[in-house]
Amino acid sequence: MTADFEAQLRAVSLRVTRPRLAVLAALRDHPHVDTDTVIALVRSDHPTVSHQAVYDVLRALTDAGLVRRIQPAGATARYESRTGDNHHHVVCRSCGAIADVDCAAGHAPCLVASDDQGFVVDEAEVVYWGTCPDCAAGRTPT
Repeated sequence: MTADFEAQLRAVSLRVTRPRLAVLAALRDHPHVDTDTVIALVRSDHPTVSHQAVYDVLRALTDAGLVRRIQPAGATARYESRTGDNHHHVVCRSCGAIADVDCAAGHAPCLVASDDQGFVVDEAEVVYWGTCPDCAAGRTPT
């Protein structure tokens, strides 16, 4: 998988570095995590990577389109490595869990605005809100 990450970085003209590889791996294994969690995941394997380095990597990867930053209303920013497919999210109102939801119409941009006001629409962001199965059953989410 490291070779895939290296190829992704090179494809967007970013140097291959240990912090960048570590952040990509963390987001592959733990989608929808906040910055503090990314830092903890990266530092568990690479304790010398600074907080600032992780912030810088997240910004560079987001700017390059390799990582997507999402921030549902009232929640902290989260990051994921699933990009380019215009998927959406479902958020638990109780515990804040986030899961991916594929495009409702089957193709981007999923929704056709009734009046796009002349905009060229290339993405639709939909957030579904509800209660996750663990919270609905009264269990503590894992």
